[in-house]
Amino acid sequence: MAAPSAWERNMRVLEDLRVGKRVLAAWRDGSEHEAVVLDQRPKDPALRRRGLPFVDPSKLPLARREYYLHYEGHDKRLDEWAAYECLVAVARADEDDTTSCSAGTGDTLVSAATAAAGRPLRARKRRASSLAADSTLQAMESEHAEATKIKNIQTVQFGRWEVDCWYYSPYPDEYCVDHLFLCEHTLRYFRRLSTLRKHEAACELRSPPGTEIYRDMERSLCVFEVDGREHKEYCQNLCLLAKLFLDHKTLYFDVDPFYFYVLCETDEEGAHIVGYFSKEKHSPEGFNLSCILTLPPYQRKGYGKFLISLSYELSKREGKTGSPERPLSDLGRLSYRSYWGFVILSALASEEDGGLTIRELSDSTRIRVEDIVSTLQDLGLVKLWKGQHVVSISEGAIDRYVKGSGAAALLCKPSLLAWPQASGSKTPAKAALPSQAARRSASKPRTGSANSSDSAAAAADSAAASSRHRDA
Repeated sequence: MAAPSAWERNMRVLEDLRVGKRVLAAWRDGSEHEAVVLDQRPKDPALRRRGLPFVDPSKLPLARREYYLHYEGHDKRLDEWAAYECLVAVARADEDDTTSCSAGTGDTLVSAATAAAGRPLRARKRRASSLAADSTLQAMESEHAEATKIKNIQTVQFGRWEVDCWYYSPYPDEYCVDHLFLCEHTLRYFRRLSTLRKHEAACELRSPPGTEIYRDMERSLCVFEVDGREHKEYCQNLCLLAKLFLDHKTLYFDVDPFYFYVLCETDEEGAHIVGYFSKEKHSPEGFNLSCILTLPPYQRKGYGKFLISLSYELSKREGKTGSPERPLSDLGRLSYRSYWGFVILSALASEEDGGLTIRELSDSTRIRVEDIVSTLQDLGLVKLWKGQHVVSISEGAIDRYVKGSGAAALLCKPSLLAWPQASGSKTPAKAALPSQAARRSASKPRTGSANSSDSAAAAADSAAASSRHRDA
C-alpha cells in the first residue's frame, strides 16, 4: 500500500472553513481536486436577496453556506460556488506556504538593495524611480485582481443559449445576479426573464446596429461594422458581455475610438451574434485587432480564424501590415498560431520557384515580419545553417500541413466583403424577418454547469460544452 502523500497527511475532517483555507473538493465526475476558499455566502438564495439585511455567513452552520473555490493549477474560469457537501477535507495548516513566500520576497528585496549600493548616484536614482513605478503598478494590479477574483454573474442567457460565465465583468451592482438575461440584438441586460420578454416584444431590431459589410449566403454568415461613437450603448454592452469570457480585457466604456466587427449566423429569425473583434480607428502601433472573442456556444467551429482573416483582409485594403494587440488570451494565441501557420505555408506552397523572402511574405499576407518569424519557429522550420538562420521545409511537409489544417473553408472570402463602404452606399438587402414575439420559445431555460479536469485548453473545451441549447 502506497504511503500517504504530504497533502493527505496534512488533511483533517471538515471542522472549520474560512477564506484562504485549502480544501479537497469533489467534482461531478467523482474526481477530487485541491482548491482554495476565496469567499463564502449563505446557501439559501432568499438570504442573499438585494435589500435584505446582510447575513454573515460565518455565523451560519457549515452546511448552510456556499464556498467560492479556486482550483489550484487550473484557470480561474473554472472557479465556482460549491456546497459544503462537495468538500472532502481541509488542510491542517497553510502557514508553511505563507512563510516560504514571505522569505522569498524578503531575499529579493535585500538583494536588490545590496546590488544598488555599489552603483553611481544617477543609476541608483533611476533604479529607485523604476522600483517605485513598478511598486505602484504592482499595487494597482493586485487591487484589480482582488476586486475581480470572484465571478459576479454565474450564468448569462441570450437568444437560444444559456452559458456559464468564466470571469468577473463590471456590470452595474444591481445587475450582478446569479443569472443575467440579455437581448441578443441590443445586448441590453435584465435581471428577470419577464422584463426581457417585455423588451423583446417592443424591440424591432433583428441584427446588430451599424453597417453590414459582409454576407455569405452559402454559409449563412454576415458581419456588421459598428462605430463605437455612433452606437455607444451597444458597444459598451458588447464589451461587458465579452469580459465574462475574457480575463485580461480592460476596455469597457471608452468605445468611441474603436470599430467593432460583429460576426453573426443568420436564419429566418434574424442575425445571431457569434463573436466579434474590435479595432482602433487610428492605431499608432499598427494594430489591426484590439480584442477578439468567439462566444462559448460557437467555439471550435473555426469562427476565431474567420475573424482573424477578416482583420487581415481589412489591412490588405488599407495597404498596411497589421498585428493583434497583446496580450492575447490562451484561445486567441491558439487561433492566431493556426491562422498564421496556414496562411504562411499556403503562400510558400503556391510559390513555384521557392524564392519567396520573409519581406515578400509579409507584403502579400499583411502579417508582420516578427509574427511570420515566430510562427516559423513555432513550427520548427527555422534552422541554423552555416551560422545563419534559414527556413527549411519540404514541399511534402507544406502540403501535409495545409491539407490537414482544414482552415481554408473557415476564412473570410474577399469577394463577399463590401469594404470600405463608398460614400452614400447602401448595405446589402436583408430578408424580411418574423416578429420576436412570434418566434419566442415557451420552454423554460435549463440550468446546470460543467467542470473540466485538465489544462486551460481543456477547460475551454469543457466550458464551450457547458453552453446549453434551450429547447425550441
